[in-house]
Amino acid sequence: MRAAALTACLSLAMAPALAGDFSLGLPIDCEIGTTCRIQQYVDRDPGPGYTDFACGRLSYDGHKGTDFALPTLQDIERGVAVLASADGVVAGRRDGMADTYYTDAQAEALDGRDCGNGVLLRHEDGWETQYCHLRQGSVRVQTGDRVARGDILGLVGLSGRTQFPHVHLSVRRGGAVIDPFAPDRLEGCGDAGATLWDAEIATDPGGLILAGFAPGIPEYDAVRAGEARHDTLPTTAPGLVLFAHAFGGRDGDRIALRITDPDGDTVFDDTQVLEKDQALLFRAGGKRLRGAGWTPGLYTGTARMTRNGTLLGTRTATVEID
Repeated sequence: MRAAALTACLSLAMAPALAGDFSLGLPIDCEIGTTCRIQQYVDRDPGPGYTDFACGRLSYDGHKGTDFALPTLQDIERGVAVLASADGVVAGRRDGMADTYYTDAQAEALDGRDCGNGVLLRHEDGWETQYCHLRQGSVRVQTGDRVARGDILGLVGLSGRTQFPHVHLSVRRGGAVIDPFAPDRLEGCGDAGATLWDAEIATDPGGLILAGFAPGIPEYDAVRAGEARHDTLPTTAPGLVLFAHAFGGRDGDRIALRITDPDGDTVFDDTQVLEKDQALLFRAGGKRLRGAGWTPGLYTGTARMTRNGTLLGTRTATVEID
């Protein structure tokens, strides 16, 4: 097949869906809000700005799909299935591209192949769905295969133009981009009305991905990889730090971090205020070791993210010090 058949760079033209009997299941085998999240939606702004269907900021200029993201790179290794969202025929597929974080140095090499490893399905009445950024070597279907909703197409990966593990689902009808969360509206945001999804989907405007303990402020690469969390620490650990990984951060959001000791007493309590919008971020805080060592036992950390007084999410972590 031609490389262009699997690119995510499509026309900005949009048309009313008039969905009829067409509906979609989730394109990923996960629980949204627990083992995965929606990181980005279709851009509803026809100009140089961007907005998602709910007038939020979980998108970017010209984004033409919905991104279902995994918490860390470790989740790629355990294998999370990409599923056909509707019955259809495989019209194109690509495999063999490496799983790696995108950098500007790769722009020329990825021209026309932004989707990475992927699958294109054609459905009745001019509908198409496209599944991008699959794991290298995981694509299970061949061009011409018939698939049913829920069939495994491959595994979530990090191929193509992406900086976090996810499957990008594009929906089109007659070549026009369709937002599954607002299929009958040309553009703009607000009350979406009917969707293409066959079940209600949680659509958080931002929140916490995970929390964990470390002996010091971790590197962000370690947080993204899922390698920063410690289940145990020695009594001589140089520090006791709670970190929180978050998505959809907005200027003014607050991330509160609190650590309690085995007796329930507060060891650390601090609130950090975001100073700019950030699609992905982490914050950390804690105490340095003073004296002979930490008191042995189970320590608990709680991270809370709020926006204008509204709770966006809570994550709890524990660490055993011995």
